[in-house]
Amino acid sequence: MTIERVRGNTTKILVLNPNSSKAMTDGMKAVIDSINLPYSTEIYTYTAPSNAPSSINDGKDLEQSTKAVVDDIQNSYPNGLDYDGVVIACYSVHPLVSTMQRSRAYPKSVTGIFEASILAALSLLGPDDTWGIVTTGKFWEKHLAEGVKTFLGATDSNSRFAGVESTGLNASDFHHGVDPEVVRKKLNEATKRLLSKPGVKCIAMGCAGMAGLEEIIRSAAREEKGEEFAYSELHVIDGIRAGIMQIEHIIRHQREIPGKPS
Repeated sequence: MTIERVRGNTTKILVLNPNSSKAMTDGMKAVIDSINLPYSTEIYTYTAPSNAPSSINDGKDLEQSTKAVVDDIQNSYPNGLDYDGVVIACYSVHPLVSTMQRSRAYPKSVTGIFEASILAALSLLGPDDTWGIVTTGKFWEKHLAEGVKTFLGATDSNSRFAGVESTGLNASDFHHGVDPEVVRKKLNEATKRLLSKPGVKCIAMGCAGMAGLEEIIRSAAREEKGEEFAYSELHVIDGIRAGIMQIEHIIRHQREIPGKPS
């Protein structure tokens, strides 16, 4: 009797939290566990070292977290990251995405949760629908709006994009330090402001710290537009979920490249 291995390929994905908050990484794990993935797909998480910001709230934090992670990976993984793909779990135009994409020292398949959520949103819209982002602090309103335009190669505002509404909170506030009722109230208000704009049928949760808080957004939508809209029409995109689903797609396409003929 002869046994041959016909097919089968393990996929290893690293979800990289570029801030030093273990609590935020733990919040992502609950979302990761809820994703229906093939058993051959392995998901690992990484939390940035202690010299990275515990919460990324502005451009300075983005640069600091990038340096901390790049230095840590170079020191801790001198032979490179042994993963098929990396998801940068910070809802921003994070420099780590382009840094890793440009370097052969990292896996070929790299995306950020921000970029993945844009692709997910656009794929879900009907002809007259729009989408928008609910995020944390005021800094992110311009940062993310400009990021959407840059990612899509647009020179002016996109008619399908309804904009960004902020809660006034920091990423770390969603998991500790702020009364959950305050978090709920501010997220509720930001959601309603976004839903007041024409045609919004898709909301991206614009912070990795919002992982698992989809129900607050749907509750606000129910109050604003009714139960049918909130639970049967509105798409709520979790960046972690979108990132993992997108990176799986990218990895599969990378594997289709035949390579140089021998």
